[in-house]
Amino acid sequence: MRAVGRVPKDEPITVSLYLKPKPPEASERPAASNRLALRTRREADHADDIAAVLEFCDRAGLQVVTQDAARRLVQVRGTDQALEQAFGTELHHYEAIGGTVYRGRHGVLSVPADLGERLIAVLGLDTTPIATPKIVPHRGATPPRGFLPTEVAVLYGFAGGDASGQCVGIIELGGGFTDADNQAAFKAMNLPVPKIVAVPVDGAANDPDDTSGANGEVALDIQVVGGVAPGAKLAVYFAPNTSQGFADAITQAVHDQDNKPSALSISWGSPEDGWSAQAIAAMHQAFGDAAELGVSVFAASGDSLATDGESDGKAHVDYPASDPLVVGCGGSRITASGYQITREVVWKSNGGGTGGGVSNLFAKPAYQADVDVPVSSSVKGGRGVPDVAGNADPDSGYRIVTGGQTGIIGGTSAVAPLLAGIIAVLNAARGKAVGDPHTLFYENRAAFRDITDGDNLDGKVGFKASNGWDACTGLGSPIGSKLRPTP
Repeated sequence: MRAVGRVPKDEPITVSLYLKPKPPEASERPAASNRLALRTRREADHADDIAAVLEFCDRAGLQVVTQDAARRLVQVRGTDQALEQAFGTELHHYEAIGGTVYRGRHGVLSVPADLGERLIAVLGLDTTPIATPKIVPHRGATPPRGFLPTEVAVLYGFAGGDASGQCVGIIELGGGFTDADNQAAFKAMNLPVPKIVAVPVDGAANDPDDTSGANGEVALDIQVVGGVAPGAKLAVYFAPNTSQGFADAITQAVHDQDNKPSALSISWGSPEDGWSAQAIAAMHQAFGDAAELGVSVFAASGDSLATDGESDGKAHVDYPASDPLVVGCGGSRITASGYQITREVVWKSNGGGTGGGVSNLFAKPAYQADVDVPVSSSVKGGRGVPDVAGNADPDSGYRIVTGGQTGIIGGTSAVAPLLAGIIAVLNAARGKAVGDPHTLFYENRAAFRDITDGDNLDGKVGFKASNGWDACTGLGSPIGSKLRPTP
């Protein structure tokens, strides 16, 4: 990026202030039974914090836009000048290749000590894109036939799934969908078009005229979830592609009292080292809320092998898939005969392959205690990625309708909605939410097809598939007959 000058002093800016959770002694209590109960508890817990933030904003000449104790969020708006003075920083504009201008800050943020003890993140001063969609179209001269999402569901043992009464949330940082594409796609699957609700976040909206290329991601997510989980309502949260937009979309989805998603699919991410500590903190806190409320969260592990697209010759993992409160979703290639998978290997083709490795930010979680995770390059690391896998290779890709055309699409972007749809079916069959599924998955390893062939090596950097969990496809791919509850 090229610096192009200071942000005009009168430029209006909206920032999201996230509050720290209360100390353990205040929060060690039974999980909230529902979103309303959690909201009531948070309003009491954070009354003083919010009052302090409001007083600070009043002194700084900032307008309060949103005040949401459940999300631990106060969103404020002010001029560049007011925000620079309030947070002790400078804001500059930068021009990226292609001419798009983003905002960034110089220097650390500073606030009065009392307020600093209450905040975990100040997001929105920086507007550089934080994530990319994990989608890979087939790049060969002759596309394969591919699979409809319903056919993939059959291969994994979820034929005739019924997710009636469930809602799956889908996070999108760009793009949009059209009714015509949905009509064509679900007609091909012999399914009615599901109820789809577009939820705007931070001024973003369903935008099928978006030229960023994200429409294919949106189409893939909607058509895979809807094909795997017939009857489910789909809530699509459209947010700007910034750390603020990403975090605000997650918290809005998790605490959505109207749509009440029980599963969340995230097909966007970027290497851990590209995130600020405060953005990670806000996101991780939101995933903690999801776990407390029984919302299962799935994220694509990346499409750029073990380096995650970095050029430093080291292994990297993608966030948010590396968050221990998120199910990291790796990619495989399937070969099928009739209604049976005859072979499944690690995805590595079409210029990409499944991400996976070891987090440099998060310690090895308890559910991976007896898993042989490779040694990380960081003493802080240890969380192995991914947890599970599914069909992602464009050579065995999904037939998806975008812009009136049917194309073959792959990428780990397909696996997050695949698993979110499967969980919605399980939730409907169980009559209650699975919630954070890590324990269910790791304690039922026979419910996953172990994938032992292939690797995600990028040059000499990466990992090979092996018996048991590995840093390519995790525990393996789901076996419906062993995950479904018995009658």
